[in-house]
Amino acid sequence: MKKWNLNSWTKFPAKHLPVYQDNKELELVLSKVKKYPPLVFAGETRSLKKSLADVVKGKAFLLQGGDCAESFAEFHPDNIRDTLKVILQMSLVMTASASVPVVKVGRIAGQFSKPRSSPMEKKDGIELPSYLGDNINGMEFSEKARIPDAKRLFRAYSQSASTLNLLRAFSQGGFADLRQVHLWNLGFIKEKTKGKYKEIEDKISDALAFMEACGINSDNNRRLRTVNFYTSHEALLLPFEEAMTRVDSTTGEYHDTSAHFVWIGDRTRQSDGAHVEFCRGIKNPLGLKCGPTLKTDDLIKLCNILNPENEPGRMTLISRFGADNVEKYLPTLIKAVEKEGLNVVWSCDPMHGNTIKAATGFKTRPFDSVLKEVKNFFAVHQAEGTYAGGLHIEMTGQDVTECTGGAQKISENDLSNRYRTHCDPRLNADQALELAFLISEEIKKNSKYSKKIIQAAS
Repeated sequence: MKKWNLNSWTKFPAKHLPVYQDNKELELVLSKVKKYPPLVFAGETRSLKKSLADVVKGKAFLLQGGDCAESFAEFHPDNIRDTLKVILQMSLVMTASASVPVVKVGRIAGQFSKPRSSPMEKKDGIELPSYLGDNINGMEFSEKARIPDAKRLFRAYSQSASTLNLLRAFSQGGFADLRQVHLWNLGFIKEKTKGKYKEIEDKISDALAFMEACGINSDNNRRLRTVNFYTSHEALLLPFEEAMTRVDSTTGEYHDTSAHFVWIGDRTRQSDGAHVEFCRGIKNPLGLKCGPTLKTDDLIKLCNILNPENEPGRMTLISRFGADNVEKYLPTLIKAVEKEGLNVVWSCDPMHGNTIKAATGFKTRPFDSVLKEVKNFFAVHQAEGTYAGGLHIEMTGQDVTECTGGAQKISENDLSNRYRTHCDPRLNADQALELAFLISEEIKKNSKYSKKIIQAAS
């Protein structure tokens, strides 16, 4: 394999990259971004990789969630706070169910760009370039808005920096205190006063009360009031990712400092493509989306290119098949990975394979399909004797109406009430937390199996 350097990706075919009209302006913008401070630090990415290595061993679980595509319009401290709160609450439910630590990673502070199924969009007989994310062009359906504008990268960087600043403050400054996080304020729990919801809620409350009685609380134990929270996004806009990649002075290694964790999408995972070439040279933990078109030989080849040393915690395979296709495609991929002895985290993205168009014209995802894909994911891993290590969802802390179903019983006619996404439909706060409760039994079985793996290994 040829030697990697920071811009070697430019010599490979690149899909889903915007074409800028003014390349000189793009180069000027990127030259300035290169001088900006890093958003995250190499030591943080190494810490995340170590935690993900525990997931590989069955000692932890990965929860990755956040926006489909962040927007400039929805940038508000309350939205950041509410999304973080739901992720913390989901992780608490999972920890209570499985008695394993949850590695918390947000799709936030940089998740702007989106690959689109078509480069053009047509409305009322007018055809314009597709919206590619707020860091590239505007959502408004006008010729001017849809022209890629390099200066948008400045605003994207600024918003990411501000978001990270607030996330760090919340994570370390008391907002993540267990006594605060477990104070459920979401509607469906109040409605569902019986059954597993109440059992888990009571279990968490009893555990906290017991620790408090023993004198163990957040006043004297920092671990009860702080969390490690990491950021992630798709490594799609390669010129920007290159500009944010820096050499770690302590090791001489390259780290993409735009996020702790970046992933390669299902549309850009060509082994001879630019996105794979770029990602193989950075030392961040990497994700790889695995859809129905991924062949086993290609998956093994990609893993060997991206993680030639088979380092635990480096690779997360994010399956996204659709609820009815999990049993058709996932077992074959698992068998191939097991045969090769590859160290990977298996995570489930139940969102992208379950997108439909409602009769009302809105793109949506039925909650039941999302739930079914997650349950099928756990069932397949149990059948194969492997560890189901993660959940990857598009969600928001806001009370949106973008996905149908759930305890709120959102119908297709309700979608227009609060449909705010700039791209794909997201689970709202209640639906996301409801999902965590509903899969708690699968997580519990998963945890029991992981303990058998650990015992066998030792």
